[in-house]
Amino acid sequence: MKNENVQNLPVAVLGAGPVGLAAAAHLIERGLTPLIFEAGAEVGANLATYRHVRLFSPWQYNVDKAARRLLLNHAWTEPAGEDLPSAGEVVDRYLSPLASIPAIASHLLLEHRVTAITRRGVDKVKTKGRENAPFLIRVDTPAGPRQFVASSVIDATGTWSHQNPLGADGIPALGETELAARIDYGMPDVLGSGRERYAGKKVMVVGAGHSAAGSLLALAQLAQEHPGTSIVWATRGSRLTRVFGGGEADGLKARGQLGMRLKALRDSGGLEMRQNFRIEQLTEVGGKIRVIGEAVDGEVPTLDNIDRIICAAGARPDLELTRELRVRHDPWLESTDALAPLIDPNEHSCGTVRPHGHRELAHPESGYYAVGAKSYGRAPNFLLATGYEQVRSIVAALVGDMAAADDVQLDLPETGVCNTRLAYESPEDRASSCCNVPAAVAASCCVPAPSPDGTCGCSKPAAASCCA
Repeated sequence: MKNENVQNLPVAVLGAGPVGLAAAAHLIERGLTPLIFEAGAEVGANLATYRHVRLFSPWQYNVDKAARRLLLNHAWTEPAGEDLPSAGEVVDRYLSPLASIPAIASHLLLEHRVTAITRRGVDKVKTKGRENAPFLIRVDTPAGPRQFVASSVIDATGTWSHQNPLGADGIPALGETELAARIDYGMPDVLGSGRERYAGKKVMVVGAGHSAAGSLLALAQLAQEHPGTSIVWATRGSRLTRVFGGGEADGLKARGQLGMRLKALRDSGGLEMRQNFRIEQLTEVGGKIRVIGEAVDGEVPTLDNIDRIICAAGARPDLELTRELRVRHDPWLESTDALAPLIDPNEHSCGTVRPHGHRELAHPESGYYAVGAKSYGRAPNFLLATGYEQVRSIVAALVGDMAAADDVQLDLPETGVCNTRLAYESPEDRASSCCNVPAAVAASCCVPAPSPDGTCGCSKPAAASCCA
């Protein structure tokens, strides 16, 4: 147990996005004091970078319960639960009003970027007295570097501000840094502020997730308005199940429609598709970008005459913040270690995860928790509802209400995707993959397997390997 003086310190919340502010709301509701650090000039700074994007999760999944209770006590007008907000609307209609409530506003520090977390007077090697030492947080502020102390740390810094590079090896491709001015990462506003950058150009989109899908569909609309616009879609692999999704079987209608629209665009020839294209190098040839891939069967694939590149290859957490803490991450996902078996994209194609709370999110460093997208590391498919339940459980544990902390309930909309089956594939396609699995069975992670008599059956794996 920490000593009484440490217990009286605030709980540091890193990041004032949806999950960070939800953590603050739960702390306030439980009688604890948050100290919220936000690197940006406004709350929801990461969301604001793609405020033009319409989310596929409706309001009912985007508002935390404790935050909702706090807002309703301050004459908040709640959006209709079934409506689909844009990222900007989440900031304007939810996060900004929440941040303006005095109980939060008085503890919110904008333009305060956390650069390191440690224990006061205790380096990483020392064990004796460690748990009784407060956390020491080094912060870059408008007035210069400062230090703050806290009893615990809830790290909701996310991953969006640390986008993965184009290089298939996990490091920037040769020439990527030199040509950075022609590369956009994440989800640029293709139809808005970025229109002139892309109209009439040959644009390459790299990635096989929802961010790539959104950019591809926006470029397709731009191409209708500006016929000289052409699109190249490059993916490192050949399996597109996750991005095409579960169609009508998806619990989030807009997410299912996104995948179906992208599949229709590909099938119609509205773009050039390059699969198994693993980028190694970018060079400039005649004022254009030449993209060089990894050799396949002795042949070096190339793409020429590219004007701009959109890199939607995912993101990664900033692990440097916790270098002086005793943390345990999965060695390849960089997620909180205990979460890895539940979310590893090498094993799971379903976009949902079993309920998990403070126990799965704990690190050897008592009192430190990574939450939200950061807890997932490099794994995709994080939903806000997951982060909200994470922080509810953690805050309950911080006040000693272990019954509530352990009662983790996570109700997520199913993706309609398990293994490689698409909900909207033809019966012939489904038969060829062995099992014509009903959506309800797929949603419960039934894995197609041949029965002893040679017919198709389904085996349900252990929970830890669900949706293999």
